[in-house]
Amino acid sequence: MAADAPALTRTETDSLGSMEIPAEAYWGIHTARADANFPISKRPISVYPDLIRALAMVKQASARANKEIGVLDAERADLIDAAAQRVIDGEFHEQFTVGVIQGGAGTSTNMNANEVITNIALEMAGRAKGDYAFLSPIDHTNRSQSTNDVYPTAIKVGLSLTLRSLLEELDLLRRSFLAKAGEFHGVLKVGRTQLQDAVPMTLGQEFHGFATTLGEDHSRLTENASLMFEVNMGATAIGTGITTHPDYAPSVIKHLRAITELDLSTATDLVESTSDTGAFMSFSSSLKRNAIKLSKICNDLRLLSSGPQAGFGEINLPPKQAGSSIMPGKVNPVIPEVVNQVAFSVVGADATVTMAVEGGQLQLNAFEPVIAHSIFQSITWMRQAMWTLRVNCVDGITANTDRLGAMVGASVGVITALTPFIGYAAAAALAKTALLTNRNVADLVVEAELMTRDEVTKQLSPARLSGLEAVTQAIPIITPEVSG
Repeated sequence: MAADAPALTRTETDSLGSMEIPAEAYWGIHTARADANFPISKRPISVYPDLIRALAMVKQASARANKEIGVLDAERADLIDAAAQRVIDGEFHEQFTVGVIQGGAGTSTNMNANEVITNIALEMAGRAKGDYAFLSPIDHTNRSQSTNDVYPTAIKVGLSLTLRSLLEELDLLRRSFLAKAGEFHGVLKVGRTQLQDAVPMTLGQEFHGFATTLGEDHSRLTENASLMFEVNMGATAIGTGITTHPDYAPSVIKHLRAITELDLSTATDLVESTSDTGAFMSFSSSLKRNAIKLSKICNDLRLLSSGPQAGFGEINLPPKQAGSSIMPGKVNPVIPEVVNQVAFSVVGADATVTMAVEGGQLQLNAFEPVIAHSIFQSITWMRQAMWTLRVNCVDGITANTDRLGAMVGASVGVITALTPFIGYAAAAALAKTALLTNRNVADLVVEAELMTRDEVTKQLSPARLSGLEAVTQAIPIITPEVSG
């Protein structure tokens, strides 16, 4: 007689009744109900691996704290600890199946973590998945905890972890612009204000400005990251610490600091910390600032590369793909365009976070799932956008030096550099003449006997026009009549 086939399901029970769970699944009945209830985003929380790692870190720290203060026996605590470590190391992430958008203030996410870590631990102990009489997702893995302190803490830890990769990519992008600034150091061009010709500058100065503004954003993001370091572990349901041992809060923060290597601290007012989500709003705002400034840079790159024949045509972006199904040879600035769109999304996400923060009531904000999703998505998309901008665009930008030189030579803006020597009125009259006659400014100045050719050449050198070399000595102002 053939041996009995292994069971395909196991039965799990909660306060609402029983369900059949796939035998191989590490998640359980609470996760199954959430999957059925929230088929909204079609994106599981596992799309944000740092959030999954952070959840496991919180569970690991709690297990160590519970063991240390004697509210959980060593055997069970060590099993939970070891199972959580495997999740931290990247295993079982596909078992975190609940959607990023969910009701319940994150309870589904917390229970998903409890069930997966518990069943990993049961398997490591040689027991069957679902043997909750020996190791329970709630009584043991969730001991001394509530979703209301686990979930916001995990979000903050996860954001801190994922921000590291964003900051690394942001610095690489800054360095890329800085390298171009060096490459274009002596390339003179016409600056513009309000899209009208202004005074000369170098292309290197323009790219250096891009690098500087990204460096400032790096500093602002780093400063705002510290807002994530105050957590409410030990608060449990509403901040009163109900069901916890008095020594749990200091113990769990000690272990969580060691596990995460973050400078975490316990909030001084756990009731306030449990209900207030303002730190997420401030953090999201700093991401929006970075996105908007990055979008502005991309707008400039698109303008400077416009043409190639009927536009600015000052720089060339690397051609990445055919730009039209009808116009042969057309190549579009697709990389800056995609970064623009990411920025628009980040702005929308920030508005979502703002509304979700405002929408919380009384002792808990129920909308932390959409807060978490919005910020994690913004960081993830921005990191990838910065990567593609650097690798597929900035690193390959070249300058159209001949066109830039010709535009500087024909620009009346250069006469601004001569105003200390010939006076504003004379300069304005000559600028008008140059525009009407399409003649070279330097020639007009010499013909009017306002300056000698050598003097004009000296003052209109690239170094002086761009401000790289300071004007240290004025020549006497000569003011003969100038024809208009």
